[in-house]
Amino acid sequence: MSVLDRAAVEAAVQGYHDPFLKQDLVTAGCIKELSIELGKVTLTVELGYPAEGFRGGIEQLLAAKIENLPGVESARVSVNWSVSSAPVQGELEAMSGVKNIIAVASGKGGVGKSTTTVNLALAMAAEGARVGILDADIYGPSIGMMLGLPDGTRPEFKNEKFFIPIEAHGIQAMSMAFLVTEDTPVVWRGPMVSGALQQLLTQTLWNDLDYLFIDMPPGTGDIQLTLAQKVPVTGSIIVTTPQDLALIDAKKGIEMFNKVNIPVLGVVENMALHTCSECGHTEHLFGEGGGARIADQFGVDLLGSLPLSMMIREQSDEGAPTVVSEPDSQITMIYRDMAKRVAAELALKNANQPKAPTISFSDD
Repeated sequence: MSVLDRAAVEAAVQGYHDPFLKQDLVTAGCIKELSIELGKVTLTVELGYPAEGFRGGIEQLLAAKIENLPGVESARVSVNWSVSSAPVQGELEAMSGVKNIIAVASGKGGVGKSTTTVNLALAMAAEGARVGILDADIYGPSIGMMLGLPDGTRPEFKNEKFFIPIEAHGIQAMSMAFLVTEDTPVVWRGPMVSGALQQLLTQTLWNDLDYLFIDMPPGTGDIQLTLAQKVPVTGSIIVTTPQDLALIDAKKGIEMFNKVNIPVLGVVENMALHTCSECGHTEHLFGEGGGARIADQFGVDLLGSLPLSMMIREQSDEGAPTVVSEPDSQITMIYRDMAKRVAAELALKNANQPKAPTISFSDD
């Protein structure tokens, strides 16, 4: 194989700009194998984020680009993916059984944070990843209901010490709701709540997760501080609405994560647009463009904007979130797009972290 042949193939591959890695696959270091033999090209690509839903399209696109080159008889392209652990804050060590922990937070309640967490987790699983959810809202846990788990669902135990996470819709879940009933209020002070969060996280036997989403309670209090100091978090997501009051609190959330050195992977804007089911008229009930403004202000991505939709609310209440109830819907495609953006951002952070130098010894 000549250098020119390889250079020509790589140039053709560079014609595809990955929308989530925001660069071509050669520059991103995704080319794992490239061989040319008698005009037959074999290319293996390994993405750093789950992309089960569209890797077939990438294979076809790259094969077509290569087959257009002079002298190429055929091109066999294989696109796979592999998830690595991104760096965490401070000197904390990564947690056993979990590659990446993602905190989903909002400064203000009522912005659809839990609904976003569940659908993002399900969207990530739909792309092929192994995913879990920890419901960290000790006072008002709702993840169990959204996943369709009935009141009274209890985890199994191992060695009388560890929780076995409960599976629903293909993802692993743990919540205070699995330890109390819907009618039992949790009347605890901050230190007890923080201790409960640590126990739920560290005493659950998470089974080989690529991503664990933590559904945070609103605000910037004790649980958030515990998370920053004691939990190895690889990134955070801020959920807001375009409303000015929500944006003020969302900014506080971003500032909080910045101060504790947890990267903000992006902003999700909920209730961005309402479409009347009767006449089809659309309007911005809570303002317009707020999510994009704070994303620009803090130099983070606007992961996506979601409409104010009765369908999303009803399906969450029924325990069958949109991503599993309407897998081909436009809203589900938005969630899956956001999931890939989050995963790709973590892949880039992992690729860009400093590598330890290679040390070699000789007898000289």
